[in-house]
Amino acid sequence: MDSVQELDTLMGHLGDFGKYQLFQFILHVLSGVTAGMHMLSLITVGAVPDHRCFVPDLDNVTNIDFLHPNLTQYVPMTTSGSPDSCRFLSDFNETLVCDRWVYDNTYYRSSRGIEWNFVCDRRWMGAVAQSSYMFGVFFGAITLGSAADKYGRKTIYCWSATFQLILGVLVAFIPEFYSFLVIRFLYGIFGSAGSYITGFVLTMELVGPSKRTPCGIAFQGAFAFGFMLVAGWGAIIKDRQLLQVIYGLHSLIIFGNWWIMDESPRWLWAQGRIKESITIIQKALKMNNSPITIDPSDYISQTKIRRDSQGEEAGIGDLFKTPNLRNKTLNICLCWFANSIAYYGLSLSAGKLNGNPFLILFLMGIVEIPSYILTALIMDRTGRRGLMAFYMLTGGLCCLIAAKLSHGSIEATSIVMVGKFLIASSFAIVYNYSAELFPTVVRNSALGLGSMCARFSGAMTPLISLLDSLDPTLPAMIFGAVALLSGFLTLFLPETVGFPMPQSIEDGERFGVGDTCFTSCMGKKRRLPPAPPKEEGIVREMQPLDGKNQENHNHNREEEL
Repeated sequence: MDSVQELDTLMGHLGDFGKYQLFQFILHVLSGVTAGMHMLSLITVGAVPDHRCFVPDLDNVTNIDFLHPNLTQYVPMTTSGSPDSCRFLSDFNETLVCDRWVYDNTYYRSSRGIEWNFVCDRRWMGAVAQSSYMFGVFFGAITLGSAADKYGRKTIYCWSATFQLILGVLVAFIPEFYSFLVIRFLYGIFGSAGSYITGFVLTMELVGPSKRTPCGIAFQGAFAFGFMLVAGWGAIIKDRQLLQVIYGLHSLIIFGNWWIMDESPRWLWAQGRIKESITIIQKALKMNNSPITIDPSDYISQTKIRRDSQGEEAGIGDLFKTPNLRNKTLNICLCWFANSIAYYGLSLSAGKLNGNPFLILFLMGIVEIPSYILTALIMDRTGRRGLMAFYMLTGGLCCLIAAKLSHGSIEATSIVMVGKFLIASSFAIVYNYSAELFPTVVRNSALGLGSMCARFSGAMTPLISLLDSLDPTLPAMIFGAVALLSGFLTLFLPETVGFPMPQSIEDGERFGVGDTCFTSCMGKKRRLPPAPPKEEGIVREMQPLDGKNQENHNHNREEEL
């Protein structure tokens, strides 16, 4: 039995999802709540409410009325009937560009957008502020992903929790814009990259195969819950500085994981720290009330010999060396890019829809919950490829339709909500789909590469939104077109449900050759999953052991040694 089989057998003793896995999963998934909150906090902290020019002849009194009865004499009206936000009329009826603004304080009393005037020719400041955070997440996906492979999942998770707590509070007190951008960048590295990604990996490495889909989907649900908390706190707290401090302090819920969360047994085993890995497995067996006992000495010496004989590991470059792997890699990277740009494009548009912005933001988050429940229930039955393609194609159509409807209308808002439901579902699938498409030796690298593509498009989304100054429909058209293109190309990826995950680079190159929706779904060449192994020994290795099987297993191990 090789080292991987030994580890799988040990982890199989735990079952798929016992009390220990549940406890650790709760600790891991809390990072999704803080990640969602930090990612979208600027929607409320940096909000730009309805505004118009400050008119000296009209607004030189203590109580400034945003919709003054005599406003039309001083501010030109737009075609929609609202006051122009960037120009006003002089005493000689000349149109002038304003340098001061009056804001509608119905929903927002203070924000970074109000303090620094993220309006008119300064709109770029708000977009750059959001993009600086997204670029931080992008940089964090590159650096912290590999750091977690090198230094440990728990180490990166907990240091990220510490820094997001510090930076989440500190950013509230930065008085200058460019310093604010630097802190926002660092905030993004640790706020939505470090703990969230490593927390997801920790869960996937701990729970059994039957629970990976619901647990993976649960991380997306936790992110959406953080989304809703942004709206809830924003509606209650009107001071932007206190509001940001409250957001930052939420990281206390994962800061305690320094002391109560365990390292990944699989990572420890891969690093040759066998004794520590087995100690955690023994702790888990005890918490799961399992009668199985493990003697670490049975594993340490043999595993060390095998580890010393291992060859050079594969790297991210191997994803592009062979044609099938290269095509799958480029295709799935576009999936990450398209899902992210549509998801954040719809999310960030919440502040531009008519109505109570906090209610709209809350609904944009809550609409994701049923999408995740539905996806978790059907994705193992329908398969990944067809379901994700359907979600992306219909979600892209929603973006295009919303662009053509009257801005802020009930119809447009409803279509945006439906689009958010569909794209959120697709985004949830791509995590599991990516893990199943690529071989074990480069799986982390493939996930990291996909995540980088998603973070890059997320960083570009606020900047693309600025194109609405040229044409109000242009950003939504771009988001929709990218989603449609990626949704169509997804049909050329192989199905993964019912197939064992590839292990080596050679397995990855052979996996899914000739399997597209147009060959499999249309009956030309159907690719069937392999039959389950019939050998008694293999079946025994794949199943959790009860007390009787444990005795036989120990007897067989003594014969092997």
